[in-house]
Amino acid sequence: MDQVTTLFSSLLARQGIVLNEHQFAQFEAYYRALIEWNERMNLTGITEREQVYVKHFYDSVSLSFFMPLTHVNRLIDIGSGAGFPSIPLKIIHPHLQITIVDSLNKRIQFLKYITSELNLTDVQCIHSRAEDAARMPLHRDQYDLATARAVARLNVLSELCLPFVRPGGHFIAMKGADAAGEIEEADYSMRALKAKFIADHAFELPVEQSARHILIMEKVAATPAAYPRKAGIPTKLPLIGR
Repeated sequence: MDQVTTLFSSLLARQGIVLNEHQFAQFEAYYRALIEWNERMNLTGITEREQVYVKHFYDSVSLSFFMPLTHVNRLIDIGSGAGFPSIPLKIIHPHLQITIVDSLNKRIQFLKYITSELNLTDVQCIHSRAEDAARMPLHRDQYDLATARAVARLNVLSELCLPFVRPGGHFIAMKGADAAGEIEEADYSMRALKAKFIADHAFELPVEQSARHILIMEKVAATPAAYPRKAGIPTKLPLIGR
């Protein structure tokens, strides 16, 4: 191992995660493909190798530090972009059945390529708006866990993600700083989408010590028929209590 993978390994080991050689090879192949494709399309503004390993790979995996994934089978990642957090989570937890939803077909093509390149099974990549996919019976109220990483404010994310989650399942939003304000702002949307707030886990990303928050919500009942609203409306008119 070189300096970057040694750092990555030691950071994960502190969380009780030990990678095998195959998983290290998958992460390195992921990094190389990300940089190669990034020359043709905008996948990430972060390209320096150590930063990709810490700010993308480690940051993605941090979800599992606060939500054990042993009993999670179906996970859906909304607005995944270049595959964060779902692809790193899949590498470390191969049992996961992953669905990735993204509205940009170019990104979906990259995700299909990387899934094949890394020989990842049980990964489905869907080119769709979240609002449209959540109306499909195959996906509505079906997932153990829905997640999104730095996609939108929490009151918007609630409407984009919670309709996918089964009653008793969870929605986890991965955020940077100022989570308290978003949690308060999203109170009405969470209640409207039949969820309750469970926890705000705060930590600092290693090396640069930037703030991170893992926000966990539990789905308490099936999604009301009114949600999600038509594509684009949740972003333009977020659910806010009167």
